[in-house]
Amino acid sequence: MTTYAIAKLRHVVMGEAIAEYLQRIDATLEPFGGQFRVHGAQAQVLEGTWPGDLIIIEFPDGRAARAWYASSAYQAILPLRTENSQGDVILIDGVSADHCAADLLPA
Repeated sequence: MTTYAIAKLRHVVMGEAIAEYLQRIDATLEPFGGQFRVHGAQAQVLEGTWPGDLIIIEFPDGRAARAWYASSAYQAILPLRTENSQGDVILIDGVSADHCAADLLPA
């Protein structure tokens, strides 16, 4: 099942460290099949507030997503982001193509 790495970043200091992170992250994703699905787009807020930026990276499965995050290549650049931004990062599985909202209801 497809797994997504989702980050909501706030207070990003756009300097040399973040520029280096952005220049290097694509190479860390490639061996694990990771692909950006949302990155840097301006959100149209329909309800509530949305401070920050949303990033979504798609992986073929949870194993690949966890292996990417734990990889030495990604861990080497991670401080470039964490020391220059605040945010939340999660991994979450997607749903199948035939998923319906009512699938969440008890049988």
